[in-house]
Amino acid sequence: MNNGFSRREFIQTLMAGVLLGPVVLKSQAASMSAIPTRALGKTGERVSIVGFGGWDLGFIDEKLAVRMMHEGIDEGITFIDNAWEYNQGRSEEVVGKGLKEGKLRDKVFLMTKVCARDYEGAKRHLDDALRRMNTEMIDMVQLHSIQYDGDRERVFDPENGALRALIEGKKDGKLRFIGFTGHRDPKIHLDMLNMPFEWDATQMPLNILDAHYNSFQQKILPVANQRDIAVLGMKSLVGSFDRISTRMQVSAELCRHYALSLPVSSLICGMQNFDEMRMMIEIARDFKPLTGEKISEMLDNAAFAAKTGEAEYYKDSNHGYGCSYHTKVLKEEQG
Repeated sequence: MNNGFSRREFIQTLMAGVLLGPVVLKSQAASMSAIPTRALGKTGERVSIVGFGGWDLGFIDEKLAVRMMHEGIDEGITFIDNAWEYNQGRSEEVVGKGLKEGKLRDKVFLMTKVCARDYEGAKRHLDDALRRMNTEMIDMVQLHSIQYDGDRERVFDPENGALRALIEGKKDGKLRFIGFTGHRDPKIHLDMLNMPFEWDATQMPLNILDAHYNSFQQKILPVANQRDIAVLGMKSLVGSFDRISTRMQVSAELCRHYALSLPVSSLICGMQNFDEMRMMIEIARDFKPLTGEKISEMLDNAAFAAKTGEAEYYKDSNHGYGCSYHTKVLKEEQG
């Protein structure tokens, strides 16, 4: 690396800064067969170290998704991710059906995301989510995919911002905690964290490649941990495992272990069949933080594959990845 900073020094800095932190060390399991839980930042809640990815639950067959939810929750998965726009609302509807049929609402920590940046839109998205998911209250609502210049100003507008809708929703008992998510640029995350608001959580991509390029792990994870803001990890397989496997030799299981060895509250995982879900349950139950030696080896092996950032397509501002609803609104505004 340049500026007299060797690759070894870089990797040591990464490891010292965020790996094997207090969140990992305080993981708890009720029994040897239970999925461990971790503290959700300063909220006072604990959640399973792996969570259902909501997009996938709405993408697969509904009956399969419901059956997977029932088994997964019974096995100890307590965190469910979602977003208003996932599969045109179908993801929220499927989760609502699964929870209602199994009478499981009280057994899970339910999260969704609103996509609108404006007050009326966010208020509508929140009410839609409550209706779709058959619940009177959602545990956490996040602002989805904050990624464009100006997003911060839009959501924080005191009259017409989305955050106002969430704060009002919290006062009205529609939600308990507020966070935000993003994929593209750690700087945008940092700008949001530096605003005068007490965030409960933030969600970001964390994987073996991110550590080397425009890294959320380097730039955001330590800040959130220091402020006791819950971190929800995503994209542990970079959106699709072949984006890793075609660039370096590593198993999907080891990539999941790497992300879980970071101080995150929960790792959101896309699971589209029973085999994938049961594998994640097994990984979670048997999880032990990777050794410093193993982490160093993985980071070193990933350096070449990650250096251009090409594999992490969601960080490319020209790709258009993120919140399709908000992207459409912006295009309409621009004519």
